[in-house]
Amino acid sequence: MTESSNSLIVYPGTFDPLTLGHLDLLERAAGIFDRVVLAVAGSSSKIGAMFPCEERIEMAREVVRALPNVGVERMDGMLVDFCHEIGARVVLRGLRAYSDFEYEFQMALTNRKLAPDIETLFMMPREDHSYVSSSIVREIAAYAGDTSKFVPPAVQLHIERLVVMRRLSAGRGGKDAR
Repeated sequence: MTESSNSLIVYPGTFDPLTLGHLDLLERAAGIFDRVVLAVAGSSSKIGAMFPCEERIEMAREVVRALPNVGVERMDGMLVDFCHEIGARVVLRGLRAYSDFEYEFQMALTNRKLAPDIETLFMMPREDHSYVSSSIVREIAAYAGDTSKFVPPAVQLHIERLVVMRRLSAGRGGKDAR
């Protein structure tokens, strides 16, 4: 079943992890579109993944629970194919800084060449989230730093659990080495 072309937008990404900047864009898109689909990439070419896809989907569902018109789906393959499968004609992409623009511009033009019927809508997060990225959150978490100012509470719980598991694993490794 497909949606009407104006009522559905897809927000794709790895969301590893989902940040307050992502949530800001989701909330604003949910106020504009009848339905928003957060499309979590099943695989990623990004180095240093923090969470497996199923956990990223679980976190995203926890975060968007309060947004009744936002759904979370796994996306495998090309974005334009996913959009066609669910009947979406609009893709949401976030721009934090000028450095994001070149990559996002290339992707939007490539997607337009592959599927001229799909448009890309660019939005900027609120200023207080404009410097936050998933990679920064991953780096802070790698050193067991406080990520709570950058991610929703549900995501923070997953990060804290991961940090504890890493510490326990490192502790066992030290004992086994004796």
